Amino acid sequence: MADPAELRRRVLAAWTDSPARFREDANAEEDLVRGGYRDRLVVELAQNAADAAARAGAAGLLRLELRGTTLRAANTGAPLDDAGVQALCTLRASAKRDAERSVGRFGVGFAAVLAVSDEPAVVSTDRSVRFSADETRAAVAAVPALADELARRDGAVPVLRLPFATTGQPPHGFATEVVLPLRAGAVEVVREGLRALDAELLLTLPALAEIHVVDDGATRTLARDASGNTTLLTDGHLTTAWRVLTRSGDLPAELFADRPVEERDRRGYSLTWAVPVDDDGCAQPLTGRQVLHAPTPSDEPLSLPVRLVAPFPLGPDRRHVAPGRVTDALVGIAADAYAALLADLPADPALLRLVPRAGLAAAELDAALCRAVLARLTDTAWLPAADPADPPLRPGRAVALDDPAPERVAALTGVVPGLLPAGWSRRSDAAALGALGVRRIGPADVVDAVRGVQRPAGWWAALYTALADADRDELAALPVPLADGRMAQTPAGVLLTDDSLPAGRLAPLGLRIADPAAAAGSARRVLERLGARPATAAAVLADPDVRAAVESSLDRADDGEDAEPLAAAVLTLVAAAGPTPGELPWLAELALPDDDGGWAPAGELVLPGSPLAGVLERGALGTVDRRFARRFEPGALRAVGVLDTFALVTADDPDELDVDRVEEWVDAVLDRLPADAPPPGWPALTAVRDLELVRDWPRALPLLAALPGAARADLDLGGTTVPGYLRWWLRTSPVLGGRRPGRLRHPASTELQGLYEPAEELDATVLDLLRPPATLADVLADVDDATDLLDRLGDPARTVPPALLRTVYAQLAAALDGVDVDPPDRVRVAPDRVSADAVVLDAPWLQPLVDQPLVPAGGRPGAVADLLDLPLAGELAGRARVTSRPVRVLPWAEVPGARLAAARLGVLELTGEVGVHAELTVTGGRPVPWWPGGNGPDAVDGTPAAFGRALAWRAGAWPLRAALTEAFAQPDQEARLAAEDAVG
Repeated sequence: MADPAELRRRVLAAWTDSPARFREDANAEEDLVRGGYRDRLVVELAQNAADAAARAGAAGLLRLELRGTTLRAANTGAPLDDAGVQALCTLRASAKRDAERSVGRFGVGFAAVLAVSDEPAVVSTDRSVRFSADETRAAVAAVPALADELARRDGAVPVLRLPFATTGQPPHGFATEVVLPLRAGAVEVVREGLRALDAELLLTLPALAEIHVVDDGATRTLARDASGNTTLLTDGHLTTAWRVLTRSGDLPAELFADRPVEERDRRGYSLTWAVPVDDDGCAQPLTGRQVLHAPTPSDEPLSLPVRLVAPFPLGPDRRHVAPGRVTDALVGIAADAYAALLADLPADPALLRLVPRAGLAAAELDAALCRAVLARLTDTAWLPAADPADPPLRPGRAVALDDPAPERVAALTGVVPGLLPAGWSRRSDAAALGALGVRRIGPADVVDAVRGVQRPAGWWAALYTALADADRDELAALPVPLADGRMAQTPAGVLLTDDSLPAGRLAPLGLRIADPAAAAGSARRVLERLGARPATAAAVLADPDVRAAVESSLDRADDGEDAEPLAAAVLTLVAAAGPTPGELPWLAELALPDDDGGWAPAGELVLPGSPLAGVLERGALGTVDRRFARRFEPGALRAVGVLDTFALVTADDPDELDVDRVEEWVDAVLDRLPADAPPPGWPALTAVRDLELVRDWPRALPLLAALPGAARADLDLGGTTVPGYLRWWLRTSPVLGGRRPGRLRHPASTELQGLYEPAEELDATVLDLLRPPATLADVLADVDDATDLLDRLGDPARTVPPALLRTVYAQLAAALDGVDVDPPDRVRVAPDRVSADAVVLDAPWLQPLVDQPLVPAGGRPGAVADLLDLPLAGELAGRARVTSRPVRVLPWAEVPGARLAAARLGVLELTGEVGVHAELTVTGGRPVPWWPGGNGPDAVDGTPAAFGRALAWRAGAWPLRAALTEAFAQPDQEARLAAEDAVG
């Protein structure tokens, strides 16, 4: 048994014999109190409790109670024994030297109590001991040899070298209690230390299960509950889970050759990594400054956000790790364990925060540890693959996306080898990934990776959507699956269809049409941004490749190629685009199957059962195969040129119109233009095909009347209205029961009655289309019609309205001026009479001299005579002149009725003279009623009619001859007749 008095005697004797020994012990204790164990009071008390529990082999309990000015630390476990007392009194000679599981090693940690107490005591169920600064100072002062040194130190002595006996027992249930009467000013320091005590301390002291902290009666419990690789730490009501990985073993003896003797027999180690975890077991990296726990906290900084508890050898200051082979070995073991810890934790991106950052080491040990850890991590398969079915990845084989959007990673999973999940590829973790050697790839690398990949179209759509925000230039070579199974090597120029355009049926066109599933949703906008074009039906139809395919389709069919898929594709496209028939003339070249089993251009085929099929000559045009036609909308077939009614042909010049008798129409049109008119500028022309193939005109005419207005419209050529091709062709063809509409008259016409039969029983639309002549002007507008009228006028079976007869020949002469026309055999001389021997009356006074029937000249006798090849009356009369002598000659103003005549002529007074003959005769003795006088007096036979005609001719007012005759016939009624004139 260690006797405190004997221990004191020995120490005092040693000091007496060697005052230097006293100085050394005093210096050593002072170094421990002021250096290595400053601020370590609570930790050292807990460490001693853990050692006692370890020696007892039971979970330890420590109660730290601050009551008044006394701190009491009671612990369970092995009680204090003689060796313990000896150790407390001996510097650096621990009683735990042979205890492999002890935490303390050097027997110096108890010196931490001197920071707050001058009278520490340890009471136990076995042995108890106390220490006293005052009593030690008194004992030292009694030694004369030490007086000078004691004075030099102002009374400071090594308190723990001289033990004193004491009595007392620890509280019930505890094996040992440290009692510390606190110096003045130390109470608050201790209280702050107790409050700062964290349950994490229990991670470094595995033999200790609970710590009860009692401050003035209030108890806070810190507890540790270990189960497998998880440890629960409780601080009051707060519980934190930690994932713990421990490695234990013995280090080779040769590593300790340069270590102190006390350490050489303690080659065993227990190294622990610990990190907080959440409810799912995922790591929650520590924050703030971390230090090495060796095993209790040191001043050795660490940059890794985890807790490392390892028995690294410490330097004399008990604060920092001593370099050497033991330290190097433990660094390697720690690195291996760290890699194993990360591999064992659930795969969560938070693990990347546990990766050492290059260049951020806090100290030499930390740098070595980070290098070793990083080396192990880069050589360990611990990174998760984006595909959950794949095994963990070594960092060197892992790939992270520059822009790791979840949808982008999802799209590339299984395509890019070694791809990390989105959460593991964040830019915020770039430093960790870079330190591990993980390769980062951008959109251009992604494009390279997917080239040649075979995936469903929906996968491509997801990829395009995921790459929506990527740089356009980097995606220029992104493949696009096409509807026909091919793969476009770039989105540029690819056509994007919509639901209205079934892309699958367009494959035979050979176009680069994207598979609709690949362009679904947001993928469509991405492809458009990369140069793909929206494939509206109209846009696809306008593609030059489509036109080329259509124009070559018949040749390909003739060469034995199956042209039906191409025909179906074009018709599908046309059905969606909806062009009007004839809008795209080249569609008429599309090869379609006919009812004879061959192939023909669509524009030369008739729709089965269509109205057109019933009006054309049989076999004039082919018919689309009925089976094929049933598969498509009639509108689509019509749009490609298949006929269900008459086909329209458009052109900008008549020479481009391939229709029947177009040259004749052009001639007829040009004949209507003024003789001096320049060549016309043709407007857009619309003509109708296949009119010459009609066999049933009663049914055909309504079809023609229903054609678009452009087909029926007249043309305006430089201000002259001329008939369009369709109207001209119909009017000049026998389409009305074998008769030409131009040879009939409008049913409502009265001007042409007797000359033309009416076009009866026609629908109003048909009548408007044919537009048979209703007036003389309608007839005279066409040279052929005018020539026909010339013949009709000489037909004795016809009659002419009197009003028309007066000017008809004059108008004909004007209409046919310059036209080489054969004169008729007979001419019209009266409404119901014709003559083969007639004369054109060119002067009214000559009428009594002509014996033949007279042709009304309409004011143009010369032109009419030329047209009809007839003599003028003046030519037959020769140089006839008046041969009789007047009875009297008088001024016109003196003729009875002259004043009314002047008024009707609109002059104040009549001028000139008139000679009145008893019988007026001319050359040959022929009697005439009147004769113009030229420059001399006019001659009359004295009748009112002669006076009226002679004056009308003289005044140039021939139409007023009847009114003048009345004035001369009733001179006594001048006032009454003047009053009548005034009424109108």
